[in-house]
Amino acid sequence: MLRLLKFILLLIIVIGASVGATMWFTSRDSAPGTPSASMIGQATQAPAPQPMVPAPIFAELDPFTVTLYGEVHNRILYTAITLRLGDEASRKQITDYMPEVRDRILKVLSAQQLPLIQTSEGRQALANDLKTTLARPFAAQLPGPMVADVLFTAFVVQ
Repeated sequence: MLRLLKFILLLIIVIGASVGATMWFTSRDSAPGTPSASMIGQATQAPAPQPMVPAPIFAELDPFTVTLYGEVHNRILYTAITLRLGDEASRKQITDYMPEVRDRILKVLSAQQLPLIQTSEGRQALANDLKTTLARPFAAQLPGPMVADVLFTAFVVQ
């Protein structure tokens, strides 16, 4: 009888040890506090330093509405524009000279041909024209603002 009891006790210890070892090995990879073998290999390699990327500088303009004159029908162009600028001084300059900025943009928009601006290539050409127009100096003693990109946030032709 004592022999049978020793055998059952040994069997319970072996089963318990195997269940415990299985749980330990499976939970070791998924536990948040314990590193896995792959994490240990990664920890020995120092991560490469990430270069500091400056935050983008945007200037959102009020929407524009212009009449596009066509051969058959006149159309209305409604567009909202956001400027991506190179530095904070350019944003201040755009803000300070806003009436002139809006005038320049309205002149470029009203000179557009309807079939051209309805294509993606035409809209890209329009963005490039606006970028060139806005990069010109507003005053003789000032450099022009650094306009990195012209973004259309709304573009509707009716």
